[in-house]
Amino acid sequence: EAAGFGNAEGNPRIKSIILKVLQETARLIEDLEITEDEFWIAVDYLNRLGGRGEAGLLVAGLGIEHFLDLLHDAKDAQVGLTGGTPRTIEGPLYVAGAPIAQGEVRMDDGTEEQQATVMFLEGRVLDPNGKPVEGATVDLWHANIRGTYSFFDQSQSEYNLRRRIITNADGRYRARSIVPSGYGCDPQGPTQDCLDLLGRHGQRPAHIHFFLSPPGHRHLTTQINLSGEKYLWDDFAYATREGLVGEVVFREDGARGVPGRYAELNFDFQL
Repeated sequence: EAAGFGNAEGNPRIKSIILKVLQETARLIEDLEITEDEFWIAVDYLNRLGGRGEAGLLVAGLGIEHFLDLLHDAKDAQVGLTGGTPRTIEGPLYVAGAPIAQGEVRMDDGTEEQQATVMFLEGRVLDPNGKPVEGATVDLWHANIRGTYSFFDQSQSEYNLRRRIITNADGRYRARSIVPSGYGCDPQGPTQDCLDLLGRHGQRPAHIHFFLSPPGHRHLTTQINLSGEKYLWDDFAYATREGLVGEVVFREDGARGVPGRYAELNFDFQL
């Protein structure tokens, strides 16, 4: 009755999902002998989680988003779709509509130029046979040197460190940006409250998110996790996977036309 099966109105799919949620919740309460105090603490927690907009952070931290990747991998393997660059989590910080450019772009607004390390990021998008894919949209976004993202950090300019690049005839994309920082959950936030009760940290390594939308191929959601990071293989969001570690090379030779130390990161994506 609570799931709406006593009436002909509403959405049948949502009714089925809510029925399952209610049944499993009732079983959990009974099997684990949840007290009334525990129940209302949980309700209060959900209020705080939504109020802080951290639901997307928690599902990553509890491995649910990673589970979706593993589930899709298993389904792909059943129909023979294997190989290529692995998928991994999207995370909760994507913003649509980033500026678009052909082949090459600068991503940062220059406000951190004196503190940040300039990074030159480039690579190619390849089809399953290793041939370059022209006209693919490479939608990428990453944090600044404080580990925060534009739109969510109001001190940053609009679309700072967010761009879309259309690959050239060689399937290549190029971007000048800055080396991002890893970040952790807000120590005072509800996600970290949950992790504390589980005895877990809430830290992520530095990383760069990617959507790849190539003509005639399936969309790929993935990210590059930067080599040498403390939490590279201890990411609280379980996003690091074999094949997604980007080897960062630091140079100080002036060859790129920037003073002092800079970084290079080359990464090819295979669909």
